[in-house]
Amino acid sequence: MTLEELELTIQSELGVLLYFSGEHCNVCHALRPKFKTLFDTKFPEIKQIFLDAQAYASIAVEYQVFSLPTILVFLDGKEFVRENRTINMHQLEEQLSRPYGMMVD
Repeated sequence: MTLEELELTIQSELGVLLYFSGEHCNVCHALRPKFKTLFDTKFPEIKQIFLDAQAYASIAVEYQVFSLPTILVFLDGKEFVRENRTINMHQLEEQLSRPYGMMVD
């Protein structure tokens, strides 16, 4: 994926989850399935993109990702959530539920 493709996806989708992780990041590997489950069940219209920050270093730098894991959630083409390292899944769900509900209904 290129930066241009990613930006086009962010602008064309209702919502996008960017999950930046690292190959040797145990926290990243532990949280990824939890994010996948949360977004598959509660926010299925949000496109999920999982990127290795080292393999996509230019994209990580462009989005100012300096710690792992980092998530960015875009709604209607705009950054809505930015969290890293210690991410509270329940708080994230609450934060997204209302705007997501308004967008899909």
